[in-house]
Amino acid sequence: MKPVQPCRTVIIADITWFRKLFKVCAVRSAHLKKNILWFETPDEKIERYRYARLRLEEAGFEILAVVIDGRRGVRDIFADLPVQMCQFHQIQIVNRYITSRPKLEASIELKWVVMVLCQSTETEFNQKLTEWHNKWGEFIKERTTDPFTGRWHFTHKRLRSAYRSLNSNLPYLFTYLKYPELNIPNTTNSLDGYFSHLKDLIGIHRGLNRKMKQKLIDEIMGK
Repeated sequence: MKPVQPCRTVIIADITWFRKLFKVCAVRSAHLKKNILWFETPDEKIERYRYARLRLEEAGFEILAVVIDGRRGVRDIFADLPVQMCQFHQIQIVNRYITSRPKLEASIELKWVVMVLCQSTETEFNQKLTEWHNKWGEFIKERTTDPFTGRWHFTHKRLRSAYRSLNSNLPYLFTYLKYPELNIPNTTNSLDGYFSHLKDLIGIHRGLNRKMKQKLIDEIMGK
């Protein structure tokens, strides 16, 4: 890590794969617009985020708030701080469940709700989500029973999961509006941009050995 003067800052934290060869955990200062910590990690366990927080605090940084992608358990590491879940990642989660071109009317309407996430306040979005659930709540409770085993499952399981994801993450989707003085980003995009650039470069230079790839990562992440 290149030296950065410790300060009070909002951070953006994430872990990503690089061509399924290795992973990198990175932390970016939203205020400095600089990456202040990155290291190779063998996995995406939440303990990597705890380690990252410890290293930053030991270096003298005071973390004011954190923006994360919503990976389960990570926000517990920062439970004493304002936590913003990346709205873009939330949209991606819903799209993975109901696809980008859903066929069910309920799924289409939920997609319309999600499309206004980034332009809404928490009150506005909660109202739209509540209206959707009032209309489709019984629909997502429908069950299908296997005639041979007698076991049942929710008929519209993926749609149900999409709604539950939105409902459970709602308290963390609008943190940035609750603390305007902190200038918290509502997405992890500024860090994701570095990841995308690195992946492109590593893809172009496929013949690089691990040491050279690590050097490339240090060079790009330190800019």
